[in-house]
Amino acid sequence: MLLTWIRILMIPFVVGVYFIPDTMLSLPHKNYFAGVFFILAALTDALDGYLARRLNQTSSFGAFLDPVADKLMVGAALIMLVYLDRIGPVLALIIIGREITISALREWMAQIGAQSSIAVNSLGKLKTGAQMVAIPMLLFYETWLGVNQPIVGYILLIVAALLTVLSMLYYLKKAIPIIQQR
Repeated sequence: MLLTWIRILMIPFVVGVYFIPDTMLSLPHKNYFAGVFFILAALTDALDGYLARRLNQTSSFGAFLDPVADKLMVGAALIMLVYLDRIGPVLALIIIGREITISALREWMAQIGAQSSIAVNSLGKLKTGAQMVAIPMLLFYETWLGVNQPIVGYILLIVAALLTVLSMLYYLKKAIPIIQQR
């Protein structure tokens, strides 16, 4: 759970670096630091999950806080990318809106004891993977090793948005029969 808190505490660094005066830190340096902070935060998520499984140390609060930290991190980065005019607000809204919708659905399903019927599936994992590659590319925002990160990152984020919609439809399809019973 400590790693989850570290991930949450890293969010202001991803965002805040862009508000350092240009006389102190150039935009390319801001991009670099924001990208590195985002990657470090994403790695804490992977390490946290690995350690929780390996050491069999889970808690209900940790299970609640981990996805919240992920959504905060991704949401903050997407808002920053809109602010920097690297993505459009509709793209960010699709992804953030889906996260809020599915989180609310999962919360409601947990309250009625049916959370297993909307467990994480492969579409959600692919969506997360695409986001976790796209966002740092859009933060770094340069060509590196011959890869035009702004273009590849943008394409990956569009793929993530499509997977976002598909996974949301999947979860809603699974939940509708339960919702109709209530």
